[in-house]
Formats: sequence, structure tokens, C-alpha cells
Amino acid sequence: MVARGLAEGNGSTEDAGATGEPTFAIAFGGGGARGLAHINVIEAMDELGIRPVAIAGSSIGAIMGAGMAAGMSGRDIHEYAVATLSRRAEIVARLWRLRPASFGEMFGGGIRLGQFNIERVLRNFLPDRIPDTFEELRIPLSVTATDFYGQREVPIANGDLFSAIGASAAIPALFRPVRRDDRILIDGGIYNPVPFDHLKHKAQFVIAIDVVGGPEGDIGRFPSSIDAMFGASQLMMQSIIATRLRTDPPAIFLRPSVARFGVLDFLRVEQVLRDSAGIKDELKRAVDAAITYAERREPE
Repeated sequence: MVARGLAEGNGSTEDAGATGEPTFAIAFGGGGARGLAHINVIEAMDELGIRPVAIAGSSIGAIMGAGMAAGMSGRDIHEYAVATLSRRAEIVARLWRLRPASFGEMFGGGIRLGQFNIERVLRNFLPDRIPDTFEELRIPLSVTATDFYGQREVPIANGDLFSAIGASAAIPALFRPVRRDDRILIDGGIYNPVPFDHLKHKAQFVIAIDVVGGPEGDIGRFPSSIDAMFGASQLMMQSIIATRLRTDPPAIFLRPSVARFGVLDFLRVEQVLRDSAGIKDELKRAVDAAITYAERREPE
């Protein structure tokens, strides 16, 4: 196992590599509540003594990546997530603080889906340890959003952090798009569900975690309209991931066991964490295998 920690702070790949230890970067994929499984991955990295030199994230992966980049341990994130999401009363109280300030704000333009302000949601639910800007993070972070009118992926790695992760997590029909730098931005998973390509050449080993999942259920039952919408999105994102894996795969690519959970199953945080706990051992074995393989290929 990798038992030694990597260089502290914002060190570059070259700085970490100069110590003679392997360097790692990690990409956390999007998938709504299924992305709570990323917490097990972060805990496993802590247990291995791995401090990534760079992090990338999409949607819920951008949120988890921000927590890790801010210096939170897997245990910190685990305890905060369970305390915040497993109690319905706590969620209701936080959502109440997000209510419209006036009837004009509530009904202006009519009642429409997708009008939750994701930036306000994040500020009410995320821990205080997550700073306001990328520049205050302890580990370099890149998040991906989708430029709605520009029809392209937008990587963001500087400036205001909450607008960036808000844009990355702005799932259509649930959250209002985010305006940033004169662009209208939505969910980063639409163009890049697991942004491991953002980490190319930044570390010796790139780890990618896919929590997109796919539609599950009885083949004899028609899905509801909501299930069909989210399921179609999953199928689209899996097609994108498969294409990217064929062209330039990361050193380690893992899928936690979370397919049976829905994108909004945040109240089932403890079940998600239990069901995906096996990813810890999977990651540890994969890290050992990747390092062993690399060492065998080195010239004598």
C-alpha cells in the first residue's frame, strides 16, 4: 500500500515527484446523490496517505472536490454529510431559509420548474470551511460547466468558487442556470461527466470515479416521466464516458455500487455510503496495482 503522504500545500507535480514518491490526481464525476460515494473514496485516499496534487470535478463531483481541495478529510466530509442530510428536519430548516423573500419573487414570471438558485442552496448546505475563491483552496481544483448558448464545455479554475461549483451542479429542470463571465452555464456533466482529461500531465497517476449509474428496474414497468428524463441523461453521459475512455483512459477508473440510488436520494446518505463502502478496498488494490505496474516498466 501507499503509506506515505505526498507533499503538503499547492505543490506542483514536479515538486511532489522530486521527493521520489508517486503523484496522484483525482477526478470526481457527477451523479447527484450517487456522488455521496465519493466520500468513501476520499476516506480511502486519507488511509493510503495520498494527498492529490490536483483535483477535477463535475456536478456533485465539483462539490466533493471543493471540500477535499479546501483541506477537509474524508471523515470531516462524512460526518458533515450525515449530520446535514440524514435528518429531514435539518433539511427542511435549511430549505426554509431559501424561501422567496416576497410574493413578487415567488410568482414573478409565473411558477416554473428549475428556478431554485443553486448558489444559494450551496451556501446554505455546504460547510463553512469551503472558501469563497479557488485561490484560497489548498489543492488546485478545476470544475467543468456547460455553456448553454456557446454549446461547449467550460473548465473553471479561478475566481469565485461558489458560482463555479453552482454552475457545474445546475441540473436542468431542477436548478436555475448560473450567469458567469457573460455566459449562461448549466450542469457540467452534460459535456464531461468525469473530467479526468483536465488532469492530464498533472500527476503520474490519474484516478477517475464514475457515479453516473444507469436506469434500473423491472423491464415490464414503464418508467415515470421523471425517471425517463433522468435515465435518458444517464445513458447520454455513459456514452460520453465510454468515448473518452477509448481515446485516453486514466490510470485508474472505478465505479462505486450506487446505480440503485436516484439523483435526488440525498436523504439516503447513510445507505449510499454503506452500499459503496467496497470502493475503498477497490481503490487501494487499484493503486497498488498501478504503482507495481509502473515500477516494472521502469528501465533498470
